[in-house]
Amino acid sequence: MRDIMIKEMKLSASVLAYLFIAFGLMFFLPGYPVLCGVFFVTLGLFQSFQAAREANDIVFSVLLPIAKKDVVRGKYLFVCMIEGCALILMAAAVILRMTVLSDASPYRNNALMNANLFALGAAFLIFGLFNLIFVGGFFKTAYRLGRPFVIYIIIAFSAVFVFEALHHIPGLGRVNAFGSDHIGLQLVSLLTGAALYVLLTLLSYHKACIDFENIDL
Repeated sequence: MRDIMIKEMKLSASVLAYLFIAFGLMFFLPGYPVLCGVFFVTLGLFQSFQAAREANDIVFSVLLPIAKKDVVRGKYLFVCMIEGCALILMAAAVILRMTVLSDASPYRNNALMNANLFALGAAFLIFGLFNLIFVGGFFKTAYRLGRPFVIYIIIAFSAVFVFEALHHIPGLGRVNAFGSDHIGLQLVSLLTGAALYVLLTLLSYHKACIDFENIDL
């Protein structure tokens, strides 16, 4: 598995997948829907899958002396690695905004979602949706990218809209807490998002292994 990961990182990956990790820092931006940073990270991953497809990476990988499920595992591990790096940047931004910058005027006067633990949990969920819809959808054919990515875009931006609107609904303003306000709710939201990410990714991975095994390349 170490060798397949090296292959994914050095041969299959597009440089955009690495560069777009920096969009995790969009969690610092006031007056901007911070969860769009999650989409841009996944856009870099899409570009990586597209570049790999044009280079016949899947066919090359299958010809290696490894099981077909290891090809799927390598892709998922690479995707999770990129998402994990972006989540680290997002978490760093959230920690700074909840502590040092908690009373900064640009954030206090921001009508959009605040970058707190709830937002970080939402980022986990959207990444999980990408793994379920796009990565899992790709392995149904190991070739077609457009349809699963369009479906993911629609669902992801629908989720962003819902998350951005939640704190404007009477009684739900606590999800947009600043600093350590309502920390219990924030922690539950974060843990729920992380658990859903793991669940969606594992479900997608196991389904992708079955689908890919049945494809005659």
